[in-house]
Amino acid sequence: MLLSQIRTDTGIAVVAREGSEAAIVKGATSTYALAQEALQAGTNLAEAIGARGLDRAVDLASLAAEGRLLLPIHHPDPGHMHLTGTGLTHLGSAATRDAMHAGGDAETLTDSMKMFRMGLEGGKPEGGGVGAQPEWFYKGTGHSAVAPGAPLTSPGFAEDGGEEPEIAGIYLVGPDGQPARVGWALANEFSDHVTERVNYLWLAHSKLRPASFGPEILVGDLPSDIQGTSRIRRDGAVIWEKPFLAGEANMSHSFANLEHHHFKYEIFRQPGDLHIHMFGTATLSFGDGIRAQPGDVFEIEAAPFGLPLTNPLAQSPDRGMARVTSL
Repeated sequence: MLLSQIRTDTGIAVVAREGSEAAIVKGATSTYALAQEALQAGTNLAEAIGARGLDRAVDLASLAAEGRLLLPIHHPDPGHMHLTGTGLTHLGSAATRDAMHAGGDAETLTDSMKMFRMGLEGGKPEGGGVGAQPEWFYKGTGHSAVAPGAPLTSPGFAEDGGEEPEIAGIYLVGPDGQPARVGWALANEFSDHVTERVNYLWLAHSKLRPASFGPEILVGDLPSDIQGTSRIRRDGAVIWEKPFLAGEANMSHSFANLEHHHFKYEIFRQPGDLHIHMFGTATLSFGDGIRAQPGDVFEIEAAPFGLPLTNPLAQSPDRGMARVTSL
């Protein structure tokens, strides 16, 4: 099952899709409210939707063309929605990262390669226990989340704005502090790779950028081998295109291990909070020497996730030095 949110003439509607058939979920005001409803009833999303039933059918592709697709889930208070992620989690991801971080020689492992090897050796522990700790980063709150089709805006001080095609896990924390996975979605974990390349200690700075996910949430199990495509269009023409691989068969960490190392922190187990956690990639246009320009359109697609995720690149003006006033 795939879930999405659309803008209607009267507000927001939740859309459930099986195959090519999509319809509005009766009376559902948001995916977040529907997930809360399932948690409180001790059921799952499919059963919560079945209890409500479906209303009129909709054409999601047409709605996307009209710009009426929203984020597939949002928190009513953006400050309680967290965008985070892990890196160096995919087989092959270290090669791209290692090439970005200058300063080492052929005989010396960079810190990126050391961390990647830790994942290879201990990211999928036997018996499902706690494995190697991954690289982790913070991107922002719900204020940083950009709807499918809307621009990913690079700040005026940024050195670069490039796509990162990833899978995101979507989680709602229950009243007892127990995280529950709502589902999975495509994500563009948009980052500043030039800033990161200067010094890997600036990775935290490079990640404080907007991100987009959706348009649809895959509810249920994630395929172990996901084969997708990431591309950039400029003036309507494809200037770069490359396949990307995701799913545990293509990763050095298990999802259970990555989820543990995020939710082991009590601050991320606050009841009612929503988490969008992005699990990394091995495919970047930046690694192929591409520099995206304002007006370019990022497009990420993979069959299990329904509609592709598209976002144009925009650039905000440089606002100069940020100044603090005294009270």
